[in-house]
Amino acid sequence: KEAQKGPLLFDDLPPASSADSGMGGSLLFDDLPPASSGDAASCATEQVSTESHGKGEKRKSLEEEKNGREELVEKKVCKGSVGLLGLKGYVAERKGEREDMQDAHVILNDITEECQPLPAQITRVSYFAVFDGHGGVRASKFAAQNLHQNLIKKFPKGEVVSVEKTVKRCLLDTFKHTDEEFLKQASSQKPAWKDGSTATCVLAVDNTLYIANLGDSRAILCRYNEESQKYAALSLSKEHNPTQYEERMRIQKAGGNVRDGRVLGVLEVSRSIGDGQYKRCGVISVPDIKRCQLTHNDRFILIACDGLFKVFTPEEAVNFIVSCLEDKNIQTREGKLEADARYEAACNRLANKAVQRGSADNVTVMVVRIEH
Repeated sequence: KEAQKGPLLFDDLPPASSADSGMGGSLLFDDLPPASSGDAASCATEQVSTESHGKGEKRKSLEEEKNGREELVEKKVCKGSVGLLGLKGYVAERKGEREDMQDAHVILNDITEECQPLPAQITRVSYFAVFDGHGGVRASKFAAQNLHQNLIKKFPKGEVVSVEKTVKRCLLDTFKHTDEEFLKQASSQKPAWKDGSTATCVLAVDNTLYIANLGDSRAILCRYNEESQKYAALSLSKEHNPTQYEERMRIQKAGGNVRDGRVLGVLEVSRSIGDGQYKRCGVISVPDIKRCQLTHNDRFILIACDGLFKVFTPEEAVNFIVSCLEDKNIQTREGKLEADARYEAACNRLANKAVQRGSADNVTVMVVRIEH
């Protein structure tokens, strides 16, 4: 994987008063105005950062002591509510200039039945994911085939005290188990597999999105801003690059180093599935998990690998998709719904444009339509 320039850190983003003006910049959940401000797009959000720590560091709770992780939780109150929103995924992928296609993806518009018996509070479960492989295709394919299966097995059954906490624990356990399964299989080969993969997964539980991410693939929410009458690109995931301070410190404490922006001068991401040879150097499979409540102003979710974001900013990508969806010249084949044709065209056009702009990497573009 090639190095990527300038990932934004959370504390580098502008405050809500300057950023929440349409397409001016990516917004994080804690940058959204509170419900009391009268913004109809305000929503309940929660950011959970899960990070492994050394033995000598302070920990805030017994749970963190047990799991070796720190959870930073930021909450806001949701204003208003909407009925159950439909979700439908579309995807396009291009090999680009690479010899082979190492990306993989999963679209499961509804896995409610597979997750039964569900807690009474839950009526619908959906799952969408993009995996960007490196060093081979085996890690990305393994994750695409197994991560959601492990998630279904571990998904909360029957009554639970807190759906949010249970789902987050389920995601953490699922990523850990999937990575361990792949590493066990990879290490048993002669020679051992060295494949690795990013993972960006969007789990929809009713109208609540849980976004679990490893590496530098990204999830972006397109939300309409009623005041500016423009669409905003809201970042739903955090990129994991070894140049980031916390990531670099963890790698160095584990005995690794960061050279030329890469782990040991080779690996571009600091968290992944697979990459067994780097796991002893501080590369981990613990995802960052965010929670976002969908609103009536949300139009679609974009999930894509860095092959897209090397040549498109999130704002450019969202604007490009919106323009495609509003293109009256898109032809609808007989038997196909107009909305399906428009979203399929948007995925294909965006993937094609990324290649035209010179993205030398594999490009996977997934757009999840939010049906009101």
